[in-house]
Amino acid sequence: MSVEVAISNVTLGTGEGPHWDETTNSLVFVDITEHNVYRWDSITGIVDKKHLDDDDEVGCIVPCKKGGFLVAVGRNIVHLDWSTQKQARLHEIPPKGVANRFNDGKCDPAGRLWIGTMGKVLSFDPLEFEMEKGDLYCLDTDGSLHKRLEKLTVSNGLAWSSDHKTMYFIESVPGQIMAFDYDVTTGNICNKRTVLDIGKFDPNDPECLGIPDGMTIDTDDNIWVAFYGGGHVICLNPKTGEMLRKIEIPCKRTTSCCFGGENLDELFVTTSEAGSTEEERKKYPDSGKVFKVKGLGVKGHPANVFKGNL
Repeated sequence: MSVEVAISNVTLGTGEGPHWDETTNSLVFVDITEHNVYRWDSITGIVDKKHLDDDDEVGCIVPCKKGGFLVAVGRNIVHLDWSTQKQARLHEIPPKGVANRFNDGKCDPAGRLWIGTMGKVLSFDPLEFEMEKGDLYCLDTDGSLHKRLEKLTVSNGLAWSSDHKTMYFIESVPGQIMAFDYDVTTGNICNKRTVLDIGKFDPNDPECLGIPDGMTIDTDDNIWVAFYGGGHVICLNPKTGEMLRKIEIPCKRTTSCCFGGENLDELFVTTSEAGSTEEERKKYPDSGKVFKVKGLGVKGHPANVFKGNL
């Protein structure tokens, strides 16, 4: 197994939302704090960057089957035409006037977009957020937006089992990885249970894993979770909560991960430089890079795309 920097010429403030597009052998991802989206062509090595907004943070990006991308920009879900950079606003978080924003999002096996919201980051050191300002929404393929969970603090990673019967979801604060029964036909979720409860993040506790952030799932139905503040990605058996593997990443602020590469057997890991101290940056000079882990011996599923009409 090896861990290396995948894209040497890009350093992200807060990298997030990696998505492998197998049709183009490219990786798309966002920089939340710098308001950018990126597409890296793994064949040519070319990186294309789009700056979306000077005021609103960018939460996530997913491709659409009919072309373009859905992007979370502040309080809005927009459709982005990559070539023209034209943005069409589709939905704003209801109700208007609340100081929250969209965060992580991912498409389910039916092609719906699941996307969560969160309140403000109050401070990086110590890391504090507005409590219970977030919700989890589902953008259906008919264009309708439905609230599925409410009064969340930091809505984050999502994944679905290979039999399409279970949805996994992370609420980073208070540090819980959850599972729900999932109906692929209707998009309904029920029967919430806890896969792992990390508890409150304590950076001074050497036993603290960090804050569970973004995640992905492999073909064995084990989940891979990036732990912000922990500097690692951990593989878990979600049925038992057992920790199967820990992959150390040379950056303290690991944010999310996805499987990619020609055979979907490489793990791409996004990281963050924002909020880091000078001492931390000296210790981890590649903070903010996208990393690639090879030789894991497992594969991921092709990523789901949005299948709705726009």
